[in-house]
Amino acid sequence: MNQLERRETILQSLNEHGQVLVKDMAVTLNTSEVTLRADLKALEQEGKLKRFFGGAQSIKHLPLSQIDNEVQIDRRYEINGASKHKIAEAAAAMIAPSDTVILDSGSTTHLVAEQLAVRGGNTIITNNLAACVSLMDAENTTLVVIGGTYRNKTKSLHGFRAEQCLDGVQADILVVGADGLDPEKGITTFNEGYAITDVMAKCVKKVIAVVDSTKLGRIGFNQVLDIARIDVLVIDEGISSEDKTRFEQCGVQVVVV
Repeated sequence: MNQLERRETILQSLNEHGQVLVKDMAVTLNTSEVTLRADLKALEQEGKLKRFFGGAQSIKHLPLSQIDNEVQIDRRYEINGASKHKIAEAAAAMIAPSDTVILDSGSTTHLVAEQLAVRGGNTIITNNLAACVSLMDAENTTLVVIGGTYRNKTKSLHGFRAEQCLDGVQADILVVGADGLDPEKGITTFNEGYAITDVMAKCVKKVIAVVDSTKLGRIGFNQVLDIARIDVLVIDEGISSEDKTRFEQCGVQVVVV
């Protein structure tokens, strides 16, 4: 079994069981514990798991308080990547060509921008620099870039000046991602660049949350948006029927892709 196959097997086992032990996994994969530890270290650096002594735990099952650092945005695309692309496609399909759209920061919102860039026709307002790059040459697209203080972690612009840019803005849809999502707590985060999302939400008629299922149950110490302010949740099949019902009871339309 090669390195790629080993690591895929590790991630599959994490998805099924929540955690893996080095000793057991080494036997399963017929490899040394030294090799297993190297695999786990590499996967942790990619933001796909969290190591502990003798094993590793799935990010999905890990309490937010135990994650040392916010995951760099370049690594976020690798976490549940296939699902994020499906979510982005579904969200973009909900947006009419005539809509004025605000895109918040994040990897999945960037993927929505890529979809909108291919189609063209929208007015798009964003603080997401990766989204700006995707949209800058899009045909029939008006791109409005929100200025502000640059956050390297998210490659986006925040702060008072960024919020000022939204004064008097009226738009149709806000597309927002999440570090954590819970039916009671809404969208939460563990970084300080979150205040602008509330300002964005006040400018629009509809809020579409694009969130992959690894974010469910994670609760950060900063609330970004109350659940009552989310109109539509686009999420992958990792959501349980129980969680889907809980969101729907809160008045959220849940679209599973």
